[in-house]
Amino acid sequence: MLEWKELCDQLFPQGHTVKADGQVVTGQGRIGDETVAVVGTLDHAAIGVDIALQLSEAVIDIMKQQPGAPILMLVDTQGQQLSRRDELLGNSPFLAHLAKCFAVARTRGHQLLSVVYSEAVSGGFLSLGMIADETYAVPGAQIRVMALPAMSRITKLPLEELEALCRTSPILGPGAHNFVALGAVEEIWEGPLDQCLLTALAKKNNLDKRRELGASRGGRTGAARIAQLVREH
Repeated sequence: MLEWKELCDQLFPQGHTVKADGQVVTGQGRIGDETVAVVGTLDHAAIGVDIALQLSEAVIDIMKQQPGAPILMLVDTQGQQLSRRDELLGNSPFLAHLAKCFAVARTRGHQLLSVVYSEAVSGGFLSLGMIADETYAVPGAQIRVMALPAMSRITKLPLEELEALCRTSPILGPGAHNFVALGAVEEIWEGPLDQCLLTALAKKNNLDKRRELGASRGGRTGAARIAQLVREH
């Protein structure tokens, strides 16, 4: 897997100012004629109250200082912070606040892209990654809703049964390729990362087509049809 600095060096060969502060990275990168605002996490960060506020502040600062600039989220998170302190403070509203900051940025004309370069799990990935207009991954990135042993404990299904289900359905299975099949990840970037980013920036897609992608790829066959039925009734 790539380290965040190696990732930024490959994404922005014309130069960047991305720096780490704790487990949060922020800065800017130059690519083609664009200056891209960068915000993300490192070291499999568990996103709790503190990191969510730190990321939210960075997004708000981008809206003030770089109005309309594309925002690239660098995703490396083990999920939400599972601690008594964070739960007592109300972790979920802080994650929702982070997602709202990105949503406001979208309404103000910021293109939102994300790339999973290490690990993406559960609630951390929802608020930092899947909130993007389009989500990408690099080869070797690990994406999952939940570890299968934990899923087994919660669903009461034997681990062996879950492992068998994962072999036939991408809905339960870990791995970036399964999330591509579901339509949640646009594609796994192969080749020079700066060229992949340039291609993504040029698309400027602000329509959520994940349900349709999941259906066309055979990974999530019912969501688009059911959503259409709901809209019609």
